Amino acid sequence: IVTHGIYTLPDTARYFGSHLRATDKVVILTGSSLPIDGITMSDGGFNLGFAVAQVDLLPPGIHICRNGRIYTASEVAALLNQGRLTSVFRGEV
Repeated sequence: IVTHGIYTLPDTARYFGSHLRATDKVVILTGSSLPIDGITMSDGGFNLGFAVAQVDLLPPGIHICRNGRIYTASEVAALLNQGRLTSVFRGEV
């Protein structure tokens, strides 16, 4: 599990997908809109917990787990103006 900022998370997922040699491993990237800082409200704890819960359930490959959704490296896009990720295949709004 790799924690990462969401702005370049899709780029890193695609980079990992094309450069990592181990194809039999589950790699999960996750991040939050607001960094975890003391008692500040953040989605980081939920996203990290969701990623941990998915490690044994997902097939080998590069995955992004964020806000209760799972994306593949080839489908994810960052909507920077909205501070969220979306799937280019599912037509999420």
